[in-house]
Amino acid sequence: MPIIISSMPLRLSAFLFAAALLAGCVAPPQRQAGVLPGSGVTVYAAGDIADCRYRLPHLSGAYETSELVLRHLRQDPQAVVLTLGDNTYPVGTLAEFRDCYEPTWGRFKARTYPSPGNHEYYTAGAPGYYGYFGAAAGPDRRGYYSFRLGGWHVVSLNSELKGEAMQAQLAWLKEDLAQHPMHCTLAFLHHPRFSSGGHSDNPRMEAIWRTLHAAGVDVVLAGHDHHYERFAPLDADGRRDDRRGMRQFVVGTGGAQFSPLRLPQDGTEERNNNTHGVLRLVLKDTGYEWTFLPARHEGYSDEGVGLCH
Repeated sequence: MPIIISSMPLRLSAFLFAAALLAGCVAPPQRQAGVLPGSGVTVYAAGDIADCRYRLPHLSGAYETSELVLRHLRQDPQAVVLTLGDNTYPVGTLAEFRDCYEPTWGRFKARTYPSPGNHEYYTAGAPGYYGYFGAAAGPDRRGYYSFRLGGWHVVSLNSELKGEAMQAQLAWLKEDLAQHPMHCTLAFLHHPRFSSGGHSDNPRMEAIWRTLHAAGVDVVLAGHDHHYERFAPLDADGRRDDRRGMRQFVVGTGGAQFSPLRLPQDGTEERNNNTHGVLRLVLKDTGYEWTFLPARHEGYSDEGVGLCH
């Protein structure tokens, strides 16, 4: 059985919270979504998605989350989808994309910006991933690219690269961020730098994390661990920094089986590992509004607002 962590145990009681707030011991509570000016651009994001090894596509967790996303996409023709890696299981073949991803999340493929995960690369070179997504996966099958959404610069990264290929990505990333000094920037990839899930922290992502932080990136989305986790804004060393820190969301809740949780990290604000769902971000000129949307009505949810640097 997975360890079930709801939002309430991570909060003080109302009385104790008020006392701590007055004493200056805790930060003010998050404002509710919908308060920033403007309409913005909406994105729906999750990773660890399509697994049909044990059930048919229409009975899978990926189908539930895809139905949720479809309902919202029909209401907003400008909204888009980000995938946070491990799009299919177990080894990312083209057949898995055809038989499991296509009947679920493939229904909004034309509105999807993908990123690859380790399961895609369990087949050497990830031919299924690049063959399925084509040009949408970025140039030259390298797995990283950038684009603009409203007033935001958005970067998709390949966390599976190693050695010279990773160094080339880092060089590209520094140049790309320097050429697009937007007020608000979001990056998404598969492996999180920090996580209280079963895979724990990823030291391999340190160079990427530091590069993103140095450029003033505001939000980082990741998957890999099969749970939802929201972090406070963190600096280059993982310490809380409400002024210049990056907020990371782990959203490995796209449909794959849940995984256990370890003890919360120092920066953990919310986490849950019993609810499939997606993260909705409304990207506005001055910041972002987030809502974790459960695939089922009775599931866990989370919402709040953050400002860009």
